[in-house]
Amino acid sequence: MKSYIVGGAVRDQLLGLPVKDRDHVVVGATPEKMLEQGYRPVGKDFPVFLHPETQEEYALARTERKSGRGYKGFTVYAAPDVTLEDDLARRDLTINAIAEDEEGELIDPYDGQGDLARRLLRHVGPAFVEDPVRILRLARFAARFGFAVATETMALCREMVTLGEVDHLVAERVWAELAKGLMEAQPSRMFLVLRECGALARLMPELDALWGVPQPAQHHPEIDTGDHVMRVLDYAASQGWPLEVRFAALCHDLGKGLTPEADWPRHIGHEQGGVPLVTALAERVKAPNDCRELAVLACREHLLVHRASELRPGTVMELLGRCDALRKPDRFALLLNACLADARGRLGFEGKAYPSIDYLLACRDAARAVDAGAIAARLEDKSRIAEVVLQARVEAIAAVDKSRYFPQSA
Repeated sequence: MKSYIVGGAVRDQLLGLPVKDRDHVVVGATPEKMLEQGYRPVGKDFPVFLHPETQEEYALARTERKSGRGYKGFTVYAAPDVTLEDDLARRDLTINAIAEDEEGELIDPYDGQGDLARRLLRHVGPAFVEDPVRILRLARFAARFGFAVATETMALCREMVTLGEVDHLVAERVWAELAKGLMEAQPSRMFLVLRECGALARLMPELDALWGVPQPAQHHPEIDTGDHVMRVLDYAASQGWPLEVRFAALCHDLGKGLTPEADWPRHIGHEQGGVPLVTALAERVKAPNDCRELAVLACREHLLVHRASELRPGTVMELLGRCDALRKPDRFALLLNACLADARGRLGFEGKAYPSIDYLLACRDAARAVDAGAIAARLEDKSRIAEVVLQARVEAIAAVDKSRYFPQSA
């Protein structure tokens, strides 16, 4: 019985990155022997155990044979005669198929170290095609490390798409990988890899449809809508913003694939058409409610937010009402961040001032400061409470000094 550190811990150590979790593979053992030594079983689909002291995962060396569609369609064989090389052969990428023994020696049968040096993502073997989740993982690693994808690996991904393997992915598993990819330093790389192999058209056709859709050159020097959305997403990532803002950045322009270019500058143009697309995409990938709700708001309201300097107090109050900004002030701030990402996710606009945020936050705070309870208490005609409170909030917004935020419009 011998154990090895495998996978991400070895890879990250070689890259000089912090090692968060260490996974181990055990060769020459049985489940009974692991239990005798105090390991606690946790694996459902194959034998995995927790170390009695460190609580790190120890999996018995295993092989896998394709037996059905999707990522669960495997027959697992774990026994003492499975070698370390057998176990490494089933792994996805060469950079994840490096092991380290108890003496610190590396076992690297697929030249993962060479691919790390070449900054290349390359599959271990032909068994890569058997698990469609590996396409998502490949794309996520591209976003994390900025590595290129080997030509032969991209060809295998295209084959998997053609064979319909990605159509059998469970939505929850898709979201788990997408969420991790969105939180990487350059999340656009994930979606570009998925698009190149054809998987994006299957998993997120609404997003895939944006490439090749032109934009007005006076507003978008990058011209292509798909390119713009990737820039918006990467800007959100560069600011360290949370998952829901990044998902909103990804979805904010989905309607541009449907709406004529002439309607885009109008508030009821592509945003309204995009809302059903955002809802459909979020439902398909099982995005959590906070991500779904913010993405809908960003799609529907971002052009109006951009035009904050033009809005009358009553229109601002309507915007706050639609966004439930008085009850959910923090979510409204996240929406404004997504709008900022849209404004700055354009060539040459990365550092452009965006006073809409400060102005609308001031309007939000002014409206929230109105004491609805006090108004209700002094009103004899209780049927007018909502009307009078609304009017008070509009007046509070009107009292915000707009010239402080937009001096050019004063």
